[in-house]
Amino acid sequence: MQVLLAESDRQSGEELRLALRRHGYEMEVADSGASVLCSYGEFDIILLDLELPDIDGLEVCRTIRRESDVPIISFTGHSAEIDRILSLQAGSDDCIVKPFGMRELLARMDAVTRRAAGRVRRDRAISYGSLRIDGEGRQIFLDGEVVKLTRKEFDLLHLLASQSSVVFTREELMRQVWGARASGGVLGASLSRTIDTHVSSIRNKLGSSDWIITVRGVGFRFGR
Repeated sequence: MQVLLAESDRQSGEELRLALRRHGYEMEVADSGASVLCSYGEFDIILLDLELPDIDGLEVCRTIRRESDVPIISFTGHSAEIDRILSLQAGSDDCIVKPFGMRELLARMDAVTRRAAGRVRRDRAISYGSLRIDGEGRQIFLDGEVVKLTRKEFDLLHLLASQSSVVFTREELMRQVWGARASGGVLGASLSRTIDTHVSSIRNKLGSSDWIITVRGVGFRFGR
């Protein structure tokens, strides 16, 4: 799972990155709200410190939520109930008061990602030649071997394979996989690059570009 941490304190961010890595998570640290808004589409979950140096954390949360349903856990240094309420109203899936324990954070991350995964349609297994997609178990098998995909990579491949005759535009993929509406400017360009990056990664992991076909000027469809 790819995690984005928005944290202006470099030392705290690095300590949390190393701690999460020991539990199997890959994490990158963004030290500003602007950085988060440019890159959040590439990640499976956002850990958002509300006290950022450039943009109010609540506004960052609102902006992301208008564009995407990516799970967000916000951090606040204030124990007042109103701070937690404002965070949830801004679109956070959960809010933790600092300081917090690693076990609590891991449990909350597991809970919000489990709820997010439940929003993805779970179909029967889909098979195409040597490729088998287990929608219920969220696993990919190629020639009987497990292929490890990220959550978004799985959702993207599963969507394309479940409607193999359909050519999906980038806007449709943004909406159905990332839960984001089409937008212009920096955010739209970032999401478009994210789709291309995920398609490239899936092709590499499956060992062939034939599994996902680029339809020039339109979008992508399932191949083979």
